[in-house]
Amino acid sequence: MPKVLISDKLSPAAVQIFKDRGIETDVKVGLAPDELKAIVGQYDGLAIRSNTKVTADILAAATNLKVVGRAGIGVDNVDVPAATARGIVVMNTPFGNSVTTAEHAIAMMFALARDIPQANASTHAGKWEKSKFMGVELTGKTLGIIGCGNIGAIVADRALGLKMKVVGYDPFLSAERARDLSIEKVDLDTLFARADFITLHTPLTEATRNVIDAKAIAKMKKGVRIINCARGGLVVEEDLKVALESGQVGGAALDVFKVEPAKENGLFGMDKVVCTPHLGASTSEAQENVALQVAEQMADYLLTGAVTNALNMPSVSAEDAPKLRPYMKLAGQLGSFAGQLTEHALKAVKIEFEGHVATLNTKPLTAVILEGLLKPMVEAVNMVNAPVLARERDIDISESRNERDGDYHTLVRVTVVTEARTRSVAGTLFGGDKPRVVSIKDIPIEAELGEHMLFVTNQDKPGFIGALGTLLGSHGINIATFHLGRSESGGDAILLTQVDQPISDKVLEEVRKLPQVVQAKALSF
Repeated sequence: MPKVLISDKLSPAAVQIFKDRGIETDVKVGLAPDELKAIVGQYDGLAIRSNTKVTADILAAATNLKVVGRAGIGVDNVDVPAATARGIVVMNTPFGNSVTTAEHAIAMMFALARDIPQANASTHAGKWEKSKFMGVELTGKTLGIIGCGNIGAIVADRALGLKMKVVGYDPFLSAERARDLSIEKVDLDTLFARADFITLHTPLTEATRNVIDAKAIAKMKKGVRIINCARGGLVVEEDLKVALESGQVGGAALDVFKVEPAKENGLFGMDKVVCTPHLGASTSEAQENVALQVAEQMADYLLTGAVTNALNMPSVSAEDAPKLRPYMKLAGQLGSFAGQLTEHALKAVKIEFEGHVATLNTKPLTAVILEGLLKPMVEAVNMVNAPVLARERDIDISESRNERDGDYHTLVRVTVVTEARTRSVAGTLFGGDKPRVVSIKDIPIEAELGEHMLFVTNQDKPGFIGALGTLLGSHGINIATFHLGRSESGGDAILLTQVDQPISDKVLEEVRKLPQVVQAKALSF
């Protein structure tokens, strides 16, 4: 039974989801780093919010950990590269609080347009400064959205309902998606020049850090109003302060800051600045949603292998997981076969999917192939970290898909390029779920892979099969299956046989000394 630790406060309903699905669950909130490190090795899953810091040191102690689930979108508190290196899946819940965050951005825009916080404070103070708080309408104004993903799209929808004009900048926004959202796709400079209000909904990356600085502000309309409910660090706060003082920026509404918790900030106390303490996702509905989602995602992964909203491996839906299961076995066997035969440094791997398999989600299959391929050469490799390890070793990975049927209804081919040679192995499924190797080195062969195998490349000459059978028999090695293939009569031939026990180095050396043998390898699956 999988075991999960919940180390931050989550909804009791999330805890119940784990328990209802048969997962042993411990709730231990507020652990110090040393306390977490001491017990994390007992668990298969770790469910967190923003308080728990999942550092490389913690992950090094998490010897059984398979998945970290973050209830919410930000994973700043998780060392994702370290988790990936250890083969630990990191999941978040990017959509559970999308509506809440989008609504907060709209609320901040209203507050900014009508000076609501300042008017509220003035009125509570017994003043009646009606003429002081002259706001602006949103109707007919142009809203510039930087980042048109899930949250940005919701903001656009709400803004269009307010009769605003919406322009959007996002390098990943297609023209078709922009039309679907009923917004105008523009470049960043055009957005700066046209927008009356600008709202940010993008992650903090090296490409987006300081996207609004003094140079950007200089390109904006005088009196522009800026809303940031995304990430601190997108806006250079010092440059924003100068622009507010000069009047170039007419107002700013900020829910996030470069340093949080923000107890001190140069923008605090300024007129025309609205600030909230990172409340974007803070509604009871959002907190419940992300907690329930992370529990479902983690349970799915631990029980069925389904992967949803992972940051470091391909997604596999609960619907796809059973369809992919026999292909995952086939992919693992093909990768392992190629890896065990590889004796020189890998330069490239070409993976081809033909027929029915090409219609499926092949990204997890590629990861499993790479895992099998690298396992004989690299310690602690699995499908999560295999693609990263391959890139670190400058192995060129290519993948192609062809939905047309060839000789088989479905086929996976792995071609490995080393410093010495190029070799391929291909396989299919018999009966829909039984993996079979159907080609090795472009030589047709049909074989089922078992626990103990002997692979031989030999010259196609009479007497070899008898000599090999005699040799194995003399050592008490029983043959379970025997499969042969050749390129042409008298040319290269291959033999793949399953035996009932491991083949020792001594026996393997004797096989290699047979006159017709070119290569002999003991394989295990």
